[in-house]
Amino acid sequence: MAVLSERFYHVLGTFTGLQSFPVMVVYLILIGLSPLYQRMTKPYSLRQIMVVYNYTCSFISGCTLLGFIAGMVTSGSIFLKEGNDLLKNSFFLYWCTKNLELLDTLFMILRHKRRQISFLHVYHHASMVLLTDFAFHYSPWAGIAFGLSINSFVHVCLYYYYGYTAQKPLSGAPTWKRHITELQITQFLIGLVHNTIGYFHHGFCVYSMFYGASMLYLFSTFYYNAFLRKRKGE
Repeated sequence: MAVLSERFYHVLGTFTGLQSFPVMVVYLILIGLSPLYQRMTKPYSLRQIMVVYNYTCSFISGCTLLGFIAGMVTSGSIFLKEGNDLLKNSFFLYWCTKNLELLDTLFMILRHKRRQISFLHVYHHASMVLLTDFAFHYSPWAGIAFGLSINSFVHVCLYYYYGYTAQKPLSGAPTWKRHITELQITQFLIGLVHNTIGYFHHGFCVYSMFYGASMLYLFSTFYYNAFLRKRKGE
């Protein structure tokens, strides 16, 4: 028990010392202050800005995807706890994109869409800023890049969808919104299996399994509430 407690405080100290930790703190403070801001201001449209922003995020995610694939091919194994220059550069770009994607929440606040700022949204964005910072500085390995490459592919599709709906708001949301959520769930399921195998056979960190399981649960719950329960109500 003492060993686990010691490890926990070591990990906690490592994360609070990351460059992204102050960013996450400011991010959470802004969310907490957002109700006050919305009472004092009128909503912005930001449609053109969001079109450019979302398509840019989709493009950058495509770049990280290609970088991760090239790095993993060079490494030769998706369980290898070693990195190379290709992976290091891709991890840095991926970390930058997670900071950039915090603008998702800022746009919601400016547009007075606070109802979209769910626990899942905040948990996902805040945790990824810290985890990608940690991965870039301490573990830019092929074994980690596997899950991040899948996430990059999902974000290519996700931000293209956001860009499309921002560009053509009057045409209605494409019918593939549900399929993107299914793709996200599949991503976390594959990642959980990969991390579990990695933990038992390749020395992966146990926390990766718990984080993957939490994301799988939250996205599955969202999917049920957004699509399955709604259909049952009809």
